[in-house]
Amino acid sequence: MQLSTRVQLSVMMFLQFCVWGAWYGQMSKYLFTQLKATGDQVGSAYAAFSVAMIVSPFFIGMVADRFFAAQKVLGALNLLGAALLFWLTQIKDAEMFYWVMLAYCLSFAPCISLTSSIALRQMQNPEQDFPAIRVLGTVAWIVITNIVGFWGVGDQVTIFQLAMAVAVVLGLYSFFLPDTPPTATGATSFAQIIGADAFKLFRDRSFVVFFIASILICIPLSFYYAMANPSLTDAGMQNVENKMSLGQVSEVVFMLLIPLAFVRLGVKWMLAVGLVAWIVRFVLFGYGDAGSGEWMFYIAILLHGVCFDFFFVTGQIYTDMKAGAKIKSQAQGLITLATYGVGMYIGSRLSGLVTDQYTIEGVKQWASIWMVPAAIAGAVLLVFLLVFQDRGRQAA
Repeated sequence: MQLSTRVQLSVMMFLQFCVWGAWYGQMSKYLFTQLKATGDQVGSAYAAFSVAMIVSPFFIGMVADRFFAAQKVLGALNLLGAALLFWLTQIKDAEMFYWVMLAYCLSFAPCISLTSSIALRQMQNPEQDFPAIRVLGTVAWIVITNIVGFWGVGDQVTIFQLAMAVAVVLGLYSFFLPDTPPTATGATSFAQIIGADAFKLFRDRSFVVFFIASILICIPLSFYYAMANPSLTDAGMQNVENKMSLGQVSEVVFMLLIPLAFVRLGVKWMLAVGLVAWIVRFVLFGYGDAGSGEWMFYIAILLHGVCFDFFFVTGQIYTDMKAGAKIKSQAQGLITLATYGVGMYIGSRLSGLVTDQYTIEGVKQWASIWMVPAAIAGAVLLVFLLVFQDRGRQAA
């Protein structure tokens, strides 16, 4: 790949994840403080993203891949998203906020797949070239959340204004990206998009266990994304966004450790370690404080790498091994639809309802709130250890 193309794609990836990172982790704090939203309204706002993740594959598979150059679609969607973000900054009502956020997420979610598609289409050796470009997305998330933290605007409308400004830049920039014309020569069917050919994997009991566990563990994951920031803020932690960015640093570090862990542990115990990490981090979130117990918060944040990489990234690799060459794309699509779509939708809604349940006279009982996802993760771990079989330690 030419250096100029690599630079173009790296800038694209950086800008796209800046747009996402500017608002996603901070949205709950903004809704609680500025719009006086209930927990249910916050959960619904995050669930809008999951709805968009369910719809996105159909847009990509049945429209974008067949009729339009990917870079032009990316540009148009980011400009549309910027307009919707501007509308979002004008809204003062939490109910109305949900509907505009849903519209925005429907424009944003396809961009995640489009950036990967544009990058991969320019590569002759994706397994070598893609990681170095994709990691710019994680770097972008760290950079933009630190900007939000240093400015102290995590609960201000500024988070959406930042995302809007970057979306405009990316929208215009996208039209100058390497040409990525449509490739589909025949109709992309509904069955292909939902990964119907991958249903044959359900004949394997262990894959069924893994699939169900993946959906269920997305419920605690949603609690983290939606409620960690306001929880740490309420506890008195300063510069929350800056400190939470350590989670993405941890994610990069543990990503590099995955090959070694595969050899030493195998799939089953890597997934189990990821589940244990979820339980530990929620307990730490529940019982930490901004004084002598602030170390608990730091450990909980740094556990993000173990939680995410050892379960979700390992799960993607496990799915890839189980599926084989013919259906690996559909298998990955199916697991993504189930987790980021169904699982996180349930988790986002539940996180809001649980937060309302444990809000007494306007004060959120965070210790009680965090015990709910800890208990869910514990139940998933117990069933997983009893039923899942890592036959032959295929990963090793």
